[in-house]
Amino acid sequence: MDTEVFEHHLTSPQGQGHVPTGAFTVTAEGGACGDTVTFSLACDGQRITDAGFTADGCGATTAAASAAVSLIVGAGLLDAARIGTGAIAAELGGLSPAKLHAAEVACDALHRALGNAAGSAGGLAGPPAEKNGSEGPVRTLVAMSGGVDSAVAALLCARDGETVAVTLELWADRENDAERSCCSSSAVAQARALAHSLGLPHFTLDLRDRFRAGVVDPFIVAYRAGETPNPCVGCNGHVRLDAMLELADRLGCATLATGHYARVDSDGATPLLRAAADPRKDQTYMLAALSAQSLARMRFPLGEHTKPHVRAIAAAAGLPVASKLDSQDLCFLAGTDRGRFLERHGGAAPRPGEIVDPDGNVLGTHPGHELFTVGQRRGLGERIAASAEPLYVLAKDAASNRVTVGPRDRLLTDSVRLRGARLHLDGGRVNRVKLRYRSESLTARLAGTPTAGRHRELMVELDRPVAGAAPGQLACLMDGDLVVGWGTIAPVSAR
Repeated sequence: MDTEVFEHHLTSPQGQGHVPTGAFTVTAEGGACGDTVTFSLACDGQRITDAGFTADGCGATTAAASAAVSLIVGAGLLDAARIGTGAIAAELGGLSPAKLHAAEVACDALHRALGNAAGSAGGLAGPPAEKNGSEGPVRTLVAMSGGVDSAVAALLCARDGETVAVTLELWADRENDAERSCCSSSAVAQARALAHSLGLPHFTLDLRDRFRAGVVDPFIVAYRAGETPNPCVGCNGHVRLDAMLELADRLGCATLATGHYARVDSDGATPLLRAAADPRKDQTYMLAALSAQSLARMRFPLGEHTKPHVRAIAAAAGLPVASKLDSQDLCFLAGTDRGRFLERHGGAAPRPGEIVDPDGNVLGTHPGHELFTVGQRRGLGERIAASAEPLYVLAKDAASNRVTVGPRDRLLTDSVRLRGARLHLDGGRVNRVKLRYRSESLTARLAGTPTAGRHRELMVELDRPVAGAAPGQLACLMDGDLVVGWGTIAPVSAR
């Protein structure tokens, strides 16, 4: 450590107590000393024009925040977004491992403020660069979660041209396992470090309020109503990717890239999702609600790769996440369970109720209808008397808090009713349907002759009966491996 430089920032902190006019101000907490840094910055749409801070914690935290102010004032927005923990520590002449937390919390505060600036109407980063003098923008915004897939997507984009990274903080809960979640503050810090190691500017967007209103609240309502929702579909289709496309506009990025395993077919008049080359990792089901307008600007660099190949690319590039485990699909449930989550965030714990057969005869009790899904067998055996044949959940009635069970053949259906459907092409193109994530698509057709557009209701006719079409789940309507529409599976009474 260069003690003279450190002492300068400690005794004459730059911007301490200063809040610029029109500043974007954010507070970050963390560190071994319980540090808190409130960071403020102002920009003119191109450069950081002024900055200031207040700090509560050890002296190193004050010095680190001062160093951050020194580094960013006068810097371009994208250059400021490249400043990480290491740069702040270096500005202080180096920090011991015991004091590095001070640079981390200052860096987090700085980047939260940068994210707010970039996400505002005046937070533009200027026009994108041109490639080899050709016309048209080439700057790409890439979503990074801190995992191997998004890291390799960022690496591949950076090799192709100018790339900017973004990570979304969607959820914060003390009961969550931050290491298993792709949207926690811990994941944000890991993604930022990865982006900086690749030389990329990185922005953090705090979407916790939008995520709660647009994803978590509907998830809770749907479970209370007796359905099994797909929160990731809504997050991708209406919250997360919309916010990143808005940021892409403000940063002069023509395209948005993600680490999803999917492809885009743009040969026709309407861009469509196409299944990934690796069927074991295909994620088009979770992206099915994306609009054609959004798809026109999307890139999926991993669409032609297998997961082992992606890990090999990461290992060859020396990325520290090459062998990192995949995050949990429902990020806000990481480290907790559905019942506990509904109790803490939904206002009440699931209530015990009756398990009945299709004739209404009581067979036992359950701990809450929200904890069961149509088609489920697991967990029923210990709650009901011995049966001559295995029993499955046939239906749930939220009003009576009853779960109806019966033999598997009572689940079988050769038609599935959809509500709130959307077709990108005429319904005659539909020849397959996927009724659940990670399931095989089934040969099917739509009843009638529905045209492209929105439909209050559609009926899917299956070539062979299927068991357990769960209400609330998405039905992905396909033409071969193309996604041509989607809808939500509607409830039916137990048969």
